[in-house]
Amino acid sequence: QVQLVESGGGLVQAGGSLRLSCVVSGRTIRNYHMGWFRQAPGKERLFVAAISSSGHYTYYADSVKDRFTISRDSAKNTLSLQMNSLEPEDAAVYSCAAKDLIREGLITDEYAYDFWGQGTQVTVSS
Repeated sequence: QVQLVESGGGLVQAGGSLRLSCVVSGRTIRNYHMGWFRQAPGKERLFVAAISSSGHYTYYADSVKDRFTISRDSAKNTLSLQMNSLEPEDAAVYSCAAKDLIREGLITDEYAYDFWGQGTQVTVSS
């Protein structure tokens, strides 16, 4: 069984930065494409960023492009999301997810993912 545990969320002022981490256990992260999604209260879960299993390809939502950076460390079995220039609109619960290499579906589609973490809260004050 694959388990994902996020950390790094918290309260930050607008313009500030946070770094989220997602530790994967149970299987090597090399077997999965990885993604970050977020959900604000009363809203649907949205794609934020994704990275291919090799780490060669990254994908970002337009709203976070040039501000957020996704990365992975296979040696540590860890996924990260560096978030800079945070805005109040970025406040949400952020969840990491793992997509098996053989599973069909777009890397930006939440329904294509197999395993999810419990999420970490990000709050941005204006």
